[in-house]
Amino acid sequence: MRPFSCARRLRYLLASGLCGLVLVVSSVRAQQLALDINESVTSIELSVKDLYGRQESGKVVITQFKPAGPGPFPILILSHGRSPTNRQDPPRFRFTKQVRYFISRGFAVFEPTRIGYGAAMTQFDPEDSGSCNSKDYAPMAEAGSAEILAVLDYARQQPYVDPKRILLVGQSVGGYLTVATAAGNPEGVVGAINFAGGSGGDPDKRPGNPCAPQRLQAMYARFGQTARMPMLWIYTENDLYFAPTHSRAWHEAFVKAGGTADYRLLPPFARNGHTLFARGPEIWEPIVGEFLDKLGLPAPRQAQ
Repeated sequence: MRPFSCARRLRYLLASGLCGLVLVVSSVRAQQLALDINESVTSIELSVKDLYGRQESGKVVITQFKPAGPGPFPILILSHGRSPTNRQDPPRFRFTKQVRYFISRGFAVFEPTRIGYGAAMTQFDPEDSGSCNSKDYAPMAEAGSAEILAVLDYARQQPYVDPKRILLVGQSVGGYLTVATAAGNPEGVVGAINFAGGSGGDPDKRPGNPCAPQRLQAMYARFGQTARMPMLWIYTENDLYFAPTHSRAWHEAFVKAGGTADYRLLPPFARNGHTLFARGPEIWEPIVGEFLDKLGLPAPRQAQ
């Protein structure tokens, strides 16, 4: 029996009804993208260094969202956090509920899944900061900032964006990296939002007390020396990763060194306030909206 040609295979599938199954599977896969906010996925290759000086190339997966229409839309880079136990979950970061708010404010959102995370995770982990007793948070900041800047460069090249109106947003480790990136004052970036930014926390083993918080304080002081854009820092009273004692100290060090940041310590949220960004948009949206208005980034009229 001779092998099926492509045409014969298609006729066989149609006759057997299997083609319908193939189409259904394809349809399900297509529905996994949030088409109402024009979700798409791409990736870029980048070479970064880790804590130990090793340099390797890796893949940054970029999930993109945009409002309807041609733009130009302001750019928003949304940076994720870091699980203390499982860097493979989720396979791709896509905070669609939160993104919908920023889409309603008129932003085109670019959400990278950084090297060392998600489905493309390898043993190479450029954001490893060492053991709890010997933390070094500088290499993490350098590697993460390099990735954010590479994604920003990609975003600027899209035909539907306004490269002169850029906002950086990040949660947890992503918040720390957002402040680190903003400290370099990238061209076109007008502000930054840090949701519960920090590193080294573990809500189970050391609730509220991250590893080497004084070293993080020194890093925030370093960022404050050069950062010149307005920032909004949002923390909660019951953050089991970073208690208010630490977030206040980090903010004070940042401002004392010359940085500008509006520090908001919100009341306890759920069982762990560190989840506010993911689970409490209705709480932070008015605060963020006020900050965006001050930056001259009002919501489009139809959203208002």
